[in-house]
Amino acid sequence: MLTIALLALLCASTSASAIQARASSYNGEYGGGGGKRFSHSSYQLEGPITALRVRVNTLFIVGLQVRYGKVWSEYVGGSLGDLEEIFLNPGESVIQVSGKYKLYLRKLVFVTDKGRYLSFGKDTGTSFNAVPLYPNTVLRFISGRAGAVIDSIGLHWDTYPSSCSSC
Repeated sequence: MLTIALLALLCASTSASAIQARASSYNGEYGGGGGKRFSHSSYQLEGPITALRVRVNTLFIVGLQVRYGKVWSEYVGGSLGDLEEIFLNPGESVIQVSGKYKLYLRKLVFVTDKGRYLSFGKDTGTSFNAVPLYPNTVLRFISGRAGAVIDSIGLHWDTYPSSCSSC
């Protein structure tokens, strides 16, 4: 009787975990506490990340804008420095983000599932390396703090959108 009860409990917990499989995770916030909070959470509804605009100067990541599907997020950060823009290939996703920070974000490296390394900024400060907690998940949106520069960044991971009519 005890064996049957244990078997029933095991089966119930296995099916419950299959139903409640988790996919989303978060890394961060990497950087300092200055600036004003921002979040691109609503933009993920437009589709996957398809391009990045990053403004850099000699010391910091100054500004950031991300394209979700075909829609650009609001630009966050300052206006001084060089603006770099990189487009992802169709179906390409960011699977890792690393970088460096002190009080501000100094370097960002986006790694894609196609083996590309998209690097911005200078190689000084405290290192971080962010990857999703769950398999088969990708970078879905970015949050953080920004003022005249990007003070800090948070990275939000989830499954790739199953359908995207605007991508």
